[in-house]
Amino acid sequence: MMVAIATALPGFAQAAKPLKVFMTTDMEGVDGIFDLELQCDPQKSPRWEESHRLLTGEVNAAVKGLYEGGATEVFVYDGHNSGRSLSVLGIDPRVHLLEGRPVSPTAELDASYGAFVFVGQHAMAGAEKGVLTHTESSDGIQNVWVNGRPTGEIGFFVMMAGHLGVPAVMLSGDTAACREFHDLVPEAECAEVKTGVSRTAAWMLSHSAACALITEKARRAMQRLAQIKPYKLTGPVEVKVEYTTRGTPLHSCSRRSGTVERPDLGIPRKGYHRRVFDV
Repeated sequence: MMVAIATALPGFAQAAKPLKVFMTTDMEGVDGIFDLELQCDPQKSPRWEESHRLLTGEVNAAVKGLYEGGATEVFVYDGHNSGRSLSVLGIDPRVHLLEGRPVSPTAELDASYGAFVFVGQHAMAGAEKGVLTHTESSDGIQNVWVNGRPTGEIGFFVMMAGHLGVPAVMLSGDTAACREFHDLVPEAECAEVKTGVSRTAAWMLSHSAACALITEKARRAMQRLAQIKPYKLTGPVEVKVEYTTRGTPLHSCSRRSGTVERPDLGIPRKGYHRRVFDV
């Protein structure tokens, strides 16, 4: 009884509630990155090793801020080039790193996480002055709409996380990516590490300045977690995909539940342009 009374009194420390954070990474939104062929392909790009170091530095900067803000575990999904862009040699030792493919349709994200963050994220295909913009395929998809709203990879993750009850709380990337993120989650934190002049040119921060900003924003996101709510869609949800002339329908469509049809033919057909499902 004495112990029960004492622990209920003000001033006595309580055990911290576990707070798992899920981080997804990409390359095109990393500070210093502006050219796909020169920098973003681990097998072909002459400046790949530099790009790898830049991404690793930004990831570690975010991890530092997340832990300072109250995270108890950080799980990092290597989201660029089929999970071949990070290494256990350079990553913060506190991180659980997911590399390689295939993974689950949710990239192993589930409802056990308390927050979701982006590092190195780019804006959707066609975004004004976005650096290396694309949606999923770099040259296969022209547009995606979710319930009539233009949506890119940022929106896909924000909506998926929200469906699982996980708030998307922070993003690092260029100005266009931050604008896209804030359109969905206005109260979230953004680290603008570069500002596009065109699709392949940008004003950049120094690497050290970018990392300092990312750490600060990640810390603030954790400290303000209670103010940032999951993004919720209510069903039914309609997803429309417009491919370029070089694009081909995503095979993943045929593996999802719901109705799939190709509007330009006017007949239902698996794996094509229009998908309706309940949330």
